[in-house]
Order: sequence, then C-alpha cells, then structure tokens
Amino acid sequence: MDLRQLQALIAIADHGSFSSAAAALHTVQSNVSSHIARLEKELGVQLVDRQAGRLTEEGLAVLERARRITAELEAAAADVAALRHEVSGTARIGMIGTTARWLAPLMLDRIAVAHPQVKLVIGDGTSATLEPHLAAGSSSPDLIERPLFDEDLVLVVPSGHPFADRSKVEIVELNGIELLLPAPGTAFRKEIDDACRLRGVTLAPRAELDGVRLIASLTLGGYGPAILPATGATEGLQGFARITVAGLPRRTVGLVLRRRGRPSAPARAMLEVLETVVNSNLDPRSGLHAPSQSK
Repeated sequence: MDLRQLQALIAIADHGSFSSAAAALHTVQSNVSSHIARLEKELGVQLVDRQAGRLTEEGLAVLERARRITAELEAAAADVAALRHEVSGTARIGMIGTTARWLAPLMLDRIAVAHPQVKLVIGDGTSATLEPHLAAGSSSPDLIERPLFDEDLVLVVPSGHPFADRSKVEIVELNGIELLLPAPGTAFRKEIDDACRLRGVTLAPRAELDGVRLIASLTLGGYGPAILPATGATEGLQGFARITVAGLPRRTVGLVLRRRGRPSAPARAMLEVLETVVNSNLDPRSGLHAPSQSK
C-alpha cells in the first residue's frame, strides 16, 4: 500500500470516475486503474464498483482512513516548513451558514495580513452536516468542543410592522403572530419552541424552512418576520427593524475539533486568527457576547 494508491481512491470518491480522477491527479486513467487494482489485490476486496461508478462498502471504509493519512502527511510537511520559514499551506474549516456570513470576511481579511501564505478552504453547512466531515466517519466522542461566543436571538420585522418602532418585546407578545420558522426537529427550532413552551406561547408558522440563512434571505425579501441569530441579522437591514425578544435564550456558537491528532501549522494559524477576530468583534450592542459556558 502506498500513498499514490490512496490518493487515487480519494480522487475517484471526490470526482466520480476513473477518468475524472486521472484529470484531477494530472495523470492518465491507466495509472489510476493500476493503483486501484494493486490496492484491491493487497487488501483482497473490491474497493470500486466499476459499473455503478462508486465506492463499495469496503472502499468507503478504506476511504475514511485514506483521508486521515493524507491529511496527516500534509500536516507533517506544513509543520516542517513552518519551522524554516513563514507558515504556508491549506487550512480547512466548516461553518454554519449564518456564522459564516459574519465571520468569513473577517477571517479572510485578517489571515491575508497575518499569514498570507495560508489558504483558507471554508465549507458552509449545518452542524449536522459538518460534523461527519470533521469526524471522518467517527462518532462524536472523537470530537472536542469549546465555546467561541454567545449570540442573541432577535426578531426581524419590516418597517411597517406593528413592532417596528420598538427596541424590545416580550416573548408572550409573539403568541399567534405569523413567522418564518426553522424546520421542526432542527436544533434552532427546538431552542425557540422550548422558550415559547415555558411561557405558554404558540407560534404561528407562515412557513417552516430548513436553513437559517434561507430564513434570513426570505425575511429580507419581504416574505415575513422571523427570529434570527444576531449573526444572521447584521447586513441588509435597511427598511427592517431588529428587535430584542425578552425570554429567548442566547445561542452558543462553538469550535469543534478532532480529539486525536495535532492540527497542522496552517490549521493552528487559522485557529489563532479565528479566535482573534471573534474576540475583537464581540459587541453586546450587536447581540454578540463572550461565551457564558465552558466545555
């Protein structure tokens, strides 16, 4: 088993065919086929279903390990390079959509100054979709989390709304008001429902949507008021009011890392930038606070 074989397997998984994998690896298809055949022979199993054009169950199991091995080799090379000269390489981070909208521009600006040779790869998704990518198939005990910041949940309404001239409302005043709400079963919806249940409030969904960023876009498009995290209501608010809701909890946004393994030099540089820009941009007036809990 050698690195080229593992790289070939990863490329097939990422690009969907032997020919596309060869193009991504800047080689010919016969080389990719040869690498996979030798790996299959060594392991005694079929890793790629040639007819379906996808990895077998055994192939997926090897793929998880292959990604970790290549990531560790890249990290080793980056660590050695960082000892000799400026930190360089690629650092990957996944962010929930609303946080990314606020945080990604700040990080890109800061890292361009602090570590110009580090390239950021930023993924956008929900906590549920990001965790498997981070764990690479592992269960959540393989992950550690620490809080980054707390953010208020705020009500966003158009300028003509009865609440538009108010800076604060009580949660009981939302009873029966039509809102764009997160989809049932999501963590954000549960936070809102739990707070409403404690106060005997029943929300009236105009629509239920999977994705906070989608809710924010539709709200700012005039499709209805919504409860949003503070980071999801920082831009494009001309003609809209952002109102504090007494009785809604703050949301904690955390940083999640693999428990095993040491982050590469580019990843450590990125984490330093992340914490720096978060700490320097916390502002209670904007609904962004230092974390109240430690994990």
